[in-house]
Amino acid sequence: MRMKRLMWIAWPAFLMAGILEIAVFAMVDPQDLHWFGQPVPLSRDGVYTVAFFVFWAVTMVSSGLTTLLAMSPFEVNHCPVPADGRPDECVKNGSCRI
Repeated sequence: MRMKRLMWIAWPAFLMAGILEIAVFAMVDPQDLHWFGQPVPLSRDGVYTVAFFVFWAVTMVSSGLTTLLAMSPFEVNHCPVPADGRPDECVKNGSCRI
């Protein structure tokens, strides 16, 4: 299930990063970019690559938050420790407060 959730996060983020890359660089030339008043020292391909991974990371955070908010309260509060090995802080219904 964990791998499935990871794909729910990574795949839509990958697709959106590609769309953002196309949209941004259809209007912006990477050679015209400046960082703190200095031209960016990367080639066009370098700027495209760095921008893609930044877009992907930002959209993965967005997809991750969506996946987290879609989880049921049981999934979020479920105590992963077996009943006989739980610390005293765990309540009887199986959820942990630690």
